[in-house]
Amino acid sequence: MKNLKNIFTVLLVTLVAFNCSNDDDAAGPTGPTGPDFTGTYTQQDQMGRPAVNTVFVSSGSKDMFNTTAPSNQNAAFQSMFETNLTGLSPAFANPGDTNALGQDAAAFTGLLATDVLNVSLDGTTTFYDGTNVLTGRTLADDVITVELLLIFGGEDFSENPTLSNDNVDANDKSFLASFPYLASPW
Repeated sequence: MKNLKNIFTVLLVTLVAFNCSNDDDAAGPTGPTGPDFTGTYTQQDQMGRPAVNTVFVSSGSKDMFNTTAPSNQNAAFQSMFETNLTGLSPAFANPGDTNALGQDAAAFTGLLATDVLNVSLDGTTTFYDGTNVLTGRTLADDVITVELLLIFGGEDFSENPTLSNDNVDANDKSFLASFPYLASPW
């Protein structure tokens, strides 16, 4: 028991000796100074528009897509997107087929291949409200259904109705009226 007490005393003195310092700042502690962004960082994933990367980028190209600057994505990935779109969607099966935006497969995949979330600085911010398209995103926007409609719905959203809706029409909790707007988790 005496040996255990001696070991404990040595440990305690060692901890105190290594954790105390006499070079305290006379002004007192300064507190946190903010995040430290020094170092080298690499982008691992990007998802400007939900599901676009997941659906249209082939599995062998995910890492390359995720680390490509958006300004270079269209040139590098549009043809892959178009191949995957025409393989997935019967709404783009025939030459000249368009979606509700009036875009054929090449134009639509050109838009999607640059995976950024656009934001209107002087107009309505929404993913799609019947008039405004891809001008931003509000929390209540049904982004996945809009994407499904644009991919599978054809010129007037009537083609392939079973593929054009995720059938998730509301959140499990209402949004808050003030910041941070998101409801607390369950």
